Amino acid sequence: MGFLPEDYIDIIIRLLLATVLSGLIGIERESKRQPAGLRTHVLVGTGSCLMMILSVTGFDSFLQMDNDAIRFDPGRIPSYVISGIGFLGAGTIIVQRGSVRGLTTAASIWVAAGIGLVVGIDMYFVAILTTAIVLITLHLVEKFERKYLSMRNQKSVIVFAKDQADSFATICKIIEESQLEILGFEIDNEEVYTEKNVSKYVFTVKGGNVQKERDLVKNLWNFKAVCKVII
Repeated sequence: MGFLPEDYIDIIIRLLLATVLSGLIGIERESKRQPAGLRTHVLVGTGSCLMMILSVTGFDSFLQMDNDAIRFDPGRIPSYVISGIGFLGAGTIIVQRGSVRGLTTAASIWVAAGIGLVVGIDMYFVAILTTAIVLITLHLVEKFERKYLSMRNQKSVIVFAKDQADSFATICKIIEESQLEILGFEIDNEEVYTEKNVSKYVFTVKGGNVQKERDLVKNLWNFKAVCKVII
């Protein structure tokens, strides 16, 4: 067997196509500043394609042997790839303060592995169509969720502040300046705080992202009446 296989051009096409398609998904994740971005998706997609090529072409010499005892199952290696990718995806999931983040990125890694596998078995149309569906889901469906599924993007902002004449109005102004929409609020004076004359303000807000939340906390702390902030 020489250095170059007979179908080396086809193998090159498969690997490059898997790289490009999985890279497109990675670029979308990278633009959202997710922990698994372009490089991760490219490596997953290309690696999965490599495993699929190994599965369907790597054992030709054994299959050509005249031995009835040899049984070939091309689906065995891909099944291991899909289950193994689950561990990699789990590493992108973050549980913090009762909320779960990274599920979408974990799912995109899993799909990138599948795209690499189908490219490796020469199913180009399926791979391209799947990539288009994934990109539409990640980009357009997210906008639909933000606009129409408001419950998905709601969160609570709890602020403990000293009882001053301008406390409530100033806190509301800071929240709105952080591009968060106030959907509702309540004032709880029953919870005891370490300092006297401190009220608990509970706001239900919509919109924003991690960076805006950080800016919100920073701006609230700059207001001297604020004693504690919980998001």
